[in-house]
Amino acid sequence: MKDIIKIGSIAEVHQFLGLAKPKHPLISVIRVADIIKDLDVDNLRYSLGLYQISLKDNCPFTIVNYGRNSYDYQEGTMVFTAPNQVLEFKKNQIAEEDKGWSLAFHPDLIRKSELGNTIDNYSFFSYASNEALHLSDEERKTVTEIVEKIEKEFSTNIDAHSQTLIISNLELLLNYCVRFYDRQFYTRTNLNQDLASQFEQILKDYYQQDKQLELGIPTVQYCGEAMNMSPKYLSDLLRKETGQSTQDHIHQYIIEKAKNRLLNSTESASEIAYALGFEYPQYFSKIFKKKTTMSPNEFRQSLN
Repeated sequence: MKDIIKIGSIAEVHQFLGLAKPKHPLISVIRVADIIKDLDVDNLRYSLGLYQISLKDNCPFTIVNYGRNSYDYQEGTMVFTAPNQVLEFKKNQIAEEDKGWSLAFHPDLIRKSELGNTIDNYSFFSYASNEALHLSDEERKTVTEIVEKIEKEFSTNIDAHSQTLIISNLELLLNYCVRFYDRQFYTRTNLNQDLASQFEQILKDYYQQDKQLELGIPTVQYCGEAMNMSPKYLSDLLRKETGQSTQDHIHQYIIEKAKNRLLNSTESASEIAYALGFEYPQYFSKIFKKKTTMSPNEFRQSLN
């Protein structure tokens, strides 16, 4: 397996891709068609210390993200990566007419701005590559126009307003992507309509196989892997369909099991907590009270 190449700055990205020096030290728009044709990136594994927003249009690369299966991007597909994610390139043929681009920016660009405080709310930066955003022609036109505005802003004479305008347009781009992902979730409702029942079956199997005795209570990470989704994507889908996150569903399922044991056994609250996979009974009691407004013992007494 090849070593992971660490790339930490915009300048290093340009140097590696054989591009001219960047016009701004913290942000750049890289056109796929500008990448040198003989660039040796086949099977390259790299970690980029930057945020990256990419539009794949006849993409010359297959990208492996989060160790999942490779994903060949279709025309008009967007993918988002946060700093220090490990990706792999498999090089295909680069076409002169390729219109794909990648907008990369360093965390320092937004560190002192409001976007720096809210960037983690854009959960698609944590989606797996096979959970990419598929754009309509009109949506692709919208995001491309915003990126062109950003590029024009940092490519012209930089003044006291440049930083604010770059960041505000960057935030506008991200908010449009939130809208387009909502559209994608909605239009795929038929595919996702049984998601909650599939998820509940994962939890049922987990407890029927007594995995909680070895692994503890189910985690969001475990459930995502069991459903072949990244944790963030699964949680966003569940929230769209049911109004509750993955963690909410896990806790609700466990509480229902706990209620049954409280009413149909003589086990203590601590014994039930351990049986359900909790390492600390206090944590079980805290979640139970949060969900029911009563402690486990108060619940048992109220129905006896």
